[in-house]
Order: sequence, then structure tokens, then C-alpha cells
Amino acid sequence: MKSSLLTLILSLLSFGAWSQTAQTDLPRVLIQAGMFQIDAQVAATPEQRATGLMYRKEMPAHEGMIFIFEQPQILCFWMKNTLIPLTAAFVADDGTIVNLVDMKPQTLDSHCSEKPVRFVLEMKQGWFASKQIKKSYVLKSSLFKSDPRP
Repeated sequence: MKSSLLTLILSLLSFGAWSQTAQTDLPRVLIQAGMFQIDAQVAATPEQRATGLMYRKEMPAHEGMIFIFEQPQILCFWMKNTLIPLTAAFVADDGTIVNLVDMKPQTLDSHCSEKPVRFVLEMKQGWFASKQIKKSYVLKSSLFKSDPRP
């Protein structure tokens, strides 16, 4: 876990010269959470993941951002320069939510997955709770494998 956290911190620090504008032009993907549809921006490159939802002052309730990593690993997120409270859903390859964590804006508190994952879906804080979506809930999307068996 320390290695993954250190890697994430170093990659974030290497992008210290960001412009202070929100990235809003990323590709999008639809994610189904039961009867609810999420319009998620896709952060797939190191630069996109490092910026994430920083500097965004508002976000529609049905929108979020999904972070995609190359390999499953323990992932840890923080909220530096992020202005709105978020909930992170750490998601397994088959779309199963491994754990959910609420994150306070503009903090360096570390929030980590309970086991290795490749996906993290960030939504406005309270969205998952208001839809009664909890740990073990299965999200559907073209991103996720429908059958986790090889």
C-alpha cells in the first residue's frame, strides 16, 4: 500500500504546474447503477488522473469521474485543490463496489481501497447514499467485465 500511495503522490507532485482550471473535456462513459444512470468523465492517463475533479466549483448530480488504472492495486485518493465534497467508490473489474469513502474538500487525508482495484468512481458526496448504493453493489458499464472469471 505504501508503494502505491508513494507512486500516486509522486505522480501528483510531478504535475505541480497545473493551470487552475477544471478539466471538463474528457471522454465520457455511461455507468448504470440499477435504475440510475451516471454520465462519467474518464480519467485514464496519469495527467488526467492527477488533475481529476480539482478546481471544479460545481457538478451536476448525475455526473462523476471514473479513474482507470492499468493494473489492480491498492489505490489511495486525496482532495487537494478539490472544492466539492465527493464520495469515492473503489470498483473491482466486474463492477462490484469494493468500498465507499466520503472525502472532505481541500484536504490531504488519504482514502484507500480495501483491496486492489483498477477503477475509482467519484460522485458528489451523498449521491451513493441517497440511492442506497453500498459496498458489494454491482455497477454496469462497457468498462467492466461482466464475468470476472478468466
